[in-house]
Amino acid sequence: MVDGPAPAPSLLTVAEKGERLVTLDVLRGVAVMAILLANLPGFAFPDPAYSNPMAWGGTRPIDLGAWFLTETFVNGRMRGLFSLLFGASTLLILQRADAAGLNGASIHLRRMAVLFLFGLVHLTFIWPGDILTHYALVGVIALGFVGLSARALCWTAIAMAGLSMAMGWLECFGLFAAAARDTPQSVALWDLYQLAFGTPDPARLAPEIAAMRGSWAASTAYRLANNGNPLFDLIQIGPDTLSAMLLGMAALKSGFLTGQWPRRRYRRWAAFGITLSCAAYAAMASAVMASGYDVRAVALVELFLNVPFRLIGTLGYAALILLLLRPGGWWTVRIAAAGRMAFTNYLATSIVMTLIFYGHGLGQFAHWTRASLYLLVAPMWGLMLLWSKPWLDHFGQGPLERSWRAGVRAGFDRPR
Repeated sequence: MVDGPAPAPSLLTVAEKGERLVTLDVLRGVAVMAILLANLPGFAFPDPAYSNPMAWGGTRPIDLGAWFLTETFVNGRMRGLFSLLFGASTLLILQRADAAGLNGASIHLRRMAVLFLFGLVHLTFIWPGDILTHYALVGVIALGFVGLSARALCWTAIAMAGLSMAMGWLECFGLFAAAARDTPQSVALWDLYQLAFGTPDPARLAPEIAAMRGSWAASTAYRLANNGNPLFDLIQIGPDTLSAMLLGMAALKSGFLTGQWPRRRYRRWAAFGITLSCAAYAAMASAVMASGYDVRAVALVELFLNVPFRLIGTLGYAALILLLLRPGGWWTVRIAAAGRMAFTNYLATSIVMTLIFYGHGLGQFAHWTRASLYLLVAPMWGLMLLWSKPWLDHFGQGPLERSWRAGVRAGFDRPR
């Protein structure tokens, strides 16, 4: 045998080297399923109804109760769990790439570039609530922090959360100042926040409703004209997302996400994090209700007050899920499979929901009440749990996961 240089390791091999961490798969599976609870109003209603139940969706006690329960137990924490796991996965892939002799940073940047392209397609042609473009941009920034210790990552995450709160307070201060509406500029700013967090006149919502009930071309044209700039989102909510990603890296380095902590520590974190977070969110939702769903109260909660409780609740839910995990059990296996295909399941959820609510499907946009939306949860969860494992058993990867890896791998496995 002729000696020669060893072939470059395959990126696919690096990504799958060693056993998968079932804890991460299960957490990711819970996140991709539970985030539907928060996103349903975004699929079915005009934009301000996502944060303010008085904007659309009914004012019956059952509809307002559905909003209150979602705020108390779900809102923010499932997105936080996604962000936490994104940070942990980033660190894990970098570590495995470097251990295999590859340039982990280069691979990561390729992953973010491909993810950004997927996100642009999702944002433009499917659903404007996309998070993939945002994660790709924040993921590039997160690369600069991977060398920090777990403790340093925690402190940096806290600092980023503080920065997010400071920026949110500045926005709220501007809104409060505009409440007088005594200048054209203050009127314009007030109206802008009403469209985001308030209860605008139904006539202001009519163009969005007509576009979403119209053809796919009409809804796409509306999205192109009204979608936010991902770079603006990076400035506005980037520090908040980065704080959760850095916390995910710290949680992986500390052994929290791999189930290495004593069970009593997980129990303490679950009890503390979930109790404090849910109590705080319930109090904030009650304050919003007491204000008559005033736009200033909604914005203060969404942009400022809920930031620390979102992070605390995210860790509490993660601890609870890890406590309930039973390796080899039916639920664990099925949820882990949904988590291994989280990218595919996330986009598949958008496709299914937009086919229900948009005009190129059943055209149900702005027709349902808020409470009735949650009738869709069990069927969608059932689809994820039933199809993910058989698909993985047959193909080994989800279809979009395979496409993502193929896009990243291009250039690494070429003959040299």
